[in-house]
Amino acid sequence: MMIESSQPPFCQTDVSGSTVSLDETQTAIMQGKICPYCKGKTEYVDSACIYGKSYGMIYLCKPCDAYCGVHKGTDNALGRLANKELRHWKKEAHKYFDVIWKEGHEKRGEVYKHLANHLKLPVEYCHIGMFSVKTCQEVVDWSMMILNDLRRLDMDFDVDVKRPHYERP
Repeated sequence: MMIESSQPPFCQTDVSGSTVSLDETQTAIMQGKICPYCKGKTEYVDSACIYGKSYGMIYLCKPCDAYCGVHKGTDNALGRLANKELRHWKKEAHKYFDVIWKEGHEKRGEVYKHLANHLKLPVEYCHIGMFSVKTCQEVVDWSMMILNDLRRLDMDFDVDVKRPHYERP
């Protein structure tokens, strides 16, 4: 016999210890089942319909030109669907954020924990694939600040500085 949980899906504890939960619609948006723009039901289709070549399956909302890939071998969305503007900002966020962990300053998960703390989000919700345009812009700003701080540390300790200075918006 299965017992229904009274806890909503995606119920997590945030950094302050309070419970954060998403309602059914928000959960469906994070699962790629509903478009965050028009609230319509999405299609689960091959990515060839977007790219002309298959890179796996995606969730798609044709009217909004919004889509999101899935984790390989599953139908689990990589995040929420994104329109053209949000896709641009997700790429920008990754462009700067990924440098921090790819250069080996900290492990990827640890950098996400620091970002979660900065954004005051539960770590479980702190993933660029889940973010809005505004939050992606905050990630770009935060990442540039961290990278500039690392550059200053290199300069303070007379390390050969190869990292560029980033102009923050």
